[in-house]
Amino acid sequence: MVVGGRARVHDARVRSDLPEGLLPVRGSCGTARPTRRLRSEALMPTLDHDDDDEPMPTIYTPYIIERSSRGERTYDIFSRLLLDRIVFLGTPINDDVANIIIAQLLFLEADNPGKDIHLYINSPGGSVSAGLAIYDTMQHLSSPVSTICMGMAASMGCFLLAGGAKGKRFSLPHARIMMHQPSGGSQGTAADIEIAAREILYLRTKMNELMAKHTGQPTERIERDFDRDRYMSADEAKEYGIVDNIVTTRGEIVEASAQPTVTST
Repeated sequence: MVVGGRARVHDARVRSDLPEGLLPVRGSCGTARPTRRLRSEALMPTLDHDDDDEPMPTIYTPYIIERSSRGERTYDIFSRLLLDRIVFLGTPINDDVANIIIAQLLFLEADNPGKDIHLYINSPGGSVSAGLAIYDTMQHLSSPVSTICMGMAASMGCFLLAGGAKGKRFSLPHARIMMHQPSGGSQGTAADIEIAAREILYLRTKMNELMAKHTGQPTERIERDFDRDRYMSADEAKEYGIVDNIVTTRGEIVEASAQPTVTST
């Protein structure tokens, strides 16, 4: 995770293009499920002047075409998932990504307050301030936010995974979870560097306290375990309290979502 500030330094993981198709869907959807088909563009190789290297494909966002009595509608795949109250975080976390995720969460709560939202996480982490903005929004909503880890939830990705609704935090069997303390950089006068150092120490303390709250672990253990990169399997993350259950099917998540949300203390 990367700490923001007046002289913010981002590593290469945070610099990424904003993924397409994460805007809320306009209009409404009827109760009857219309027929639909999947349309995906072909993979187009990019030009590569080095004959020894294989060309890198350009992957296009698939589109869903749905037909009903009211006509035909086309969605990109992420907007179609939004209709099922699924939000996908599959990139490094920066301010732009956080704004899109927050907008989707607010839209889904306004659409049906109190109904579960499912946040799928496959992220290497990123900006602390952007991650905390998503986290605070999750806690702010009346709709429980269920978190599901697939692939990797590292750094701020792990923090958001643990911050999901109690009893509704899941991991797929072969996902990896990693947490560590915040990192960052600063330059300028000695006074400026001292201010930046105090800020990163404050953020480390605050995040350790929040992780202790969501995992049930003592703060002292959180500080010790996350002083350096700490990788966990799904089973280890469950034992630690970062997730509540390991699931293999979508039905297990749906069944758990029907249960009342456990209130954190």
